[in-house]
Amino acid sequence: MRLTVFGATGGIGQEVVRQALDTGHEVTAVVRDPARLTVTGDGLTVVRADLRDPEVLRDAVAGRDAVLSGLGARSTKDARTGIAARLTGPVLRALDVTGTRRFLAVSAAPLAAEPADQTFMQRAVVLPLINTVLKAVYDDLKVMEEEIRRSATDWTLVRPPKLLDKPVTGTYRTALNENLRGGSTIARADVAHAMLALADDPAAVRQGVSVAY
Repeated sequence: MRLTVFGATGGIGQEVVRQALDTGHEVTAVVRDPARLTVTGDGLTVVRADLRDPEVLRDAVAGRDAVLSGLGARSTKDARTGIAARLTGPVLRALDVTGTRRFLAVSAAPLAAEPADQTFMQRAVVLPLINTVLKAVYDDLKVMEEEIRRSATDWTLVRPPKLLDKPVTGTYRTALNENLRGGSTIARADVAHAMLALADDPAAVRQGVSVAY
């Protein structure tokens, strides 16, 4: 596929670029600072953009089979500025203008419904705690999700729990529109793996997909 990746210098974004190139996809990585992108390889095009140039964004997404976004807050301070929603908005407008339809974005597990059989620890301890500590992050992501759902794209919201820096395994669970029982962690590399697998999965279109071990 021909893919464009936003947030390509982040932990998930770099893994998306790396794994996509390894499996033979053509990748355009949109970054603010090319020096922070450590991935190289045949089939990679790096576009420098700060997301305020609509022409650059349109060129980056036009004719692509899918656009994948790892845009989001790097800290609660960033989240208080609404950065995930603010950065995603221009991308959605570029997709609308160019007619590129498939769009996948990283969100977070606390925005999904909990399954009826969720463990007591997850329901009563873990989720209330992280919802309190990271409230600004999740408020920002809620606005981002609302904008994405209102868009004309064939979107998928990928919702991981706590992220780990571990190698890709390709072994994890997924669920549509609700979280996974006891699913508390996943590696950034496996989130990237899931995003690439979901990119051409029609069952994931206009769905929230939770991913976890």
